[in-house]
Amino acid sequence: MLLLKNCYYVATFDENGTELRNVDIFIEGNRIKRIGKGFDIEGNLTVQTIDCSNLVILPGLVNTHHHFFQVLTRNYPPVQNAKLFDWLVNLYKVWKNIDEEAIYYSSLIVMAELLKTGCTLTSDNHYLYPQGIEEIFDIQIEAAKKLGIRTALTRGSMTMGESEGGLPPDVICQDTDTVIKDSQRVIEKFHNKDELAMTKVVLGPCSPFNVAESTMTESEKLARHYGVKLHTHLAETKDEEKFCLENYGMRPLEYMEKLNWVGEDVFFAHGIWFNDDEMKFLAETKTGVSHCPSSNMRLGSGIARVKEMLEMGIPVSLAVDGSSSNDSSDMLGEVRNCMLLQRIKYGHDAITARDALKIATKGGAEMLGFNKLGVLKEGYGADLIGVNIKQFQYAGSLSDPLAALVFTGYNHNVELNIVNGRIVVSKGKVVGIDEEELTERVNEISISLIEKANA
Repeated sequence: MLLLKNCYYVATFDENGTELRNVDIFIEGNRIKRIGKGFDIEGNLTVQTIDCSNLVILPGLVNTHHHFFQVLTRNYPPVQNAKLFDWLVNLYKVWKNIDEEAIYYSSLIVMAELLKTGCTLTSDNHYLYPQGIEEIFDIQIEAAKKLGIRTALTRGSMTMGESEGGLPPDVICQDTDTVIKDSQRVIEKFHNKDELAMTKVVLGPCSPFNVAESTMTESEKLARHYGVKLHTHLAETKDEEKFCLENYGMRPLEYMEKLNWVGEDVFFAHGIWFNDDEMKFLAETKTGVSHCPSSNMRLGSGIARVKEMLEMGIPVSLAVDGSSSNDSSDMLGEVRNCMLLQRIKYGHDAITARDALKIATKGGAEMLGFNKLGVLKEGYGADLIGVNIKQFQYAGSLSDPLAALVFTGYNHNVELNIVNGRIVVSKGKVVGIDEEELTERVNEISISLIEKANA
């Protein structure tokens, strides 16, 4: 039992957009039991009370697209100024040598960074399967359980290597039968349909330019048989559009429609280059888009039409994307970039701070299939974060404490992070790990991988 006492400011993101001052939040088990003032806790319960008089409390942020392993090549000099296809080709030379240890520690540090910056629920698209390493999904789940973060991890895949006209080396690709067999295994082993499940599974063949059509179609059949979500990269760059036109004779979204990869259970990463007719089609089919603003800026890919998507009713969520196309896993910082990037495209009032936070909370929870998260409401899941608003970086911003989290600040670490009713970040530190030791280990693995590639 947790009692968040005297919360300075609470943003619920409920249907009325309710925001409250100086209230208490009582958490019983993994759900929010009460929100209000002056209520008594019945019985002789053991309750941990936390003083929240300096904290802005809001639902946990949701990251709907990532590539954890890429943290090992953050800031890699050969790709600091490369566009997507060149960036990928250069990095495959490093990534092809990852092993189980690299996967575990990269997953651990990325999820810890997400927790520290306000994320409570994350997806990941691990599409890289070097020969001899099979149970990658299991390794990531192990890391997630150690930290206590909620996940909807994607069983990613690449099945079209260089020998078949794709971009990746053949040694990190699998065949369709292998992918489908393991996809079924991880669904049956890890997917939990409960509304407050700690683990759900998403099927995510990587993209049109490195996945065979058979992989896409068989994944679609399997996902719909088991009732799990489908995810892939789409409409990220003009190079991808050119590839699809030359190889499939159609634009990327048209190719997805042909493969039955549209609908409420499908969401695409990026979605920058949809035309007007395609935008209408996304709205009609309720196909979602996972917006990755920092990555899109970093690679010069373009600006997604998020303002228009929201106005048209297209489901939109937020994501940091891979740790070497963003170079961070700063979830709260991503909210700020989401707001600012739309203003570059549409003007000074394109979307508000609250719009961006809603995309990152309720928008993400709904996209990943968690309809009792993303909102602070009695009976809903106890995933929430607290940011200390009464510190140096927020001085002068208290006229609107919630918007201050997006407009101001330079250190996006949260004071408090609670997932499923359990404290996972306390006073800015991730519970249960040695952050300095983890940092040192990841640096050692990263250096070793890069040296091996350069050799």
